[in-house]
Amino acid sequence: MGRVIGFELSSQEPEKAAAFYANVFGWQAAEPRWDYWAVTTGSPEKPGIDGGIGKGPFDHPHGTRIQIEVEAIDEAIAKARDNGAVIVRDKMEFDDFYLAYLVDPVGLGIGLIQKK
Repeated sequence: MGRVIGFELSSQEPEKAAAFYANVFGWQAAEPRWDYWAVTTGSPEKPGIDGGIGKGPFDHPHGTRIQIEVEAIDEAIAKARDNGAVIVRDKMEFDDFYLAYLVDPVGLGIGLIQKK
């Protein structure tokens, strides 16, 4: 079963967005990496769902995507495509994980993550 493990906020002004969420909700933003600010929304005593704020690309300039962890990203991408999803960005490789972006059949953007 895929489980939601995070979120991603896309903005054309990610620095401003990170400051807003820090000032209003107390989120802690890490130093940016790849125009992406990882954010922590809870504490050890009261955990939250962590995520990030990134510079919105042309295909998703503003909005929110949930990140769903899968065991086999290639299989999940194929199943999603077979069930009407559009693959926005095919599997990308990062240090510790693989990531892909899709739009489901009703237009909602999601991210798929497979840990290495």
